[in-house]
Amino acid sequence: MTEDPELDPATRARYEEEVFPQSYESWRYCIEHKCGLRLTPDYIQQRISILSDPQQEETQRFTRSYGPAHLAQVVAWFERAAAEC
Repeated sequence: MTEDPELDPATRARYEEEVFPQSYESWRYCIEHKCGLRLTPDYIQQRISILSDPQQEETQRFTRSYGPAHLAQVVAWFERAAAEC
């Protein structure tokens, strides 16, 4: 992904050091820059669909690993990204 010209160096450094994103902006930076993924409408909808279905094995693993509150936050971040597309 390309560098975000609006992101100041201190914020970029903080986002780079975070293990778990603490904000939508940090999460988006993590997805696009650390993971190198594009938040396309199709990708976003796939993630919302999977993570919103408690019967999906992936959703169950995510919940066991990170807890239901973090799952809800990540789904909300994907929903916000969808609204921005």
